[in-house]
Amino acid sequence: MESLGSAPADPVSYEGVWRFTAPAVDASVPRARHAVRDLLGRQGVPIEDDILQGLLLIVSELVTNAVKHAALLSPELAVEVAIAADWVRVSVEDNHPYRPTALETDYAQTGGRGLLLVKVVTAEAGGTCDVEHTASGGKIIWAALPLKTQL
Repeated sequence: MESLGSAPADPVSYEGVWRFTAPAVDASVPRARHAVRDLLGRQGVPIEDDILQGLLLIVSELVTNAVKHAALLSPELAVEVAIAADWVRVSVEDNHPYRPTALETDYAQTGGRGLLLVKVVTAEAGGTCDVEHTASGGKIIWAALPLKTQL
C-alpha cells in the first residue's frame, strides 16, 4: 500500500503517446482505424471490446470528417493516440480553421451526423470529447474513453 507523499507507481507498459500522419483521402479512413486497432493490440491495452468498437467508430468518423471537410485547406491530417492506465484518447488534427458543431438528428439527411455520433458514443462509454484550435489556426477534435465500462 502506498502512503501519502510517496512516489506514484511506475506507469504500466502500455502507456504512451503515438502520432502518425496521413493524406486527407478516403483510403486514410480504414488505414487510420486499422492502425489504431493494431497499436492497441501491440501495446497489450486491456480495453473492453465494446469500448474498442466505439473508439474505432470515433476514429473513422473523425478521419472521415477531416477528409470530407478539411482536405482542401489541409491535404494532410494527423491522428494521435494517448493511452494511460485507465483511459485512451484519440484525436484528429487538420489545418482547416472551421470548428464543426454536431448537427441535430435529421432523418431526411443521409449524412452530416458524424460529430453527433461521436458525442453519443463517447457519452455512452463515460468519456468526453471536444474541439480545440491549434496555434497554427487549425483544429484538433478528440475523444477520451475509459478502458473499461463505468459502473
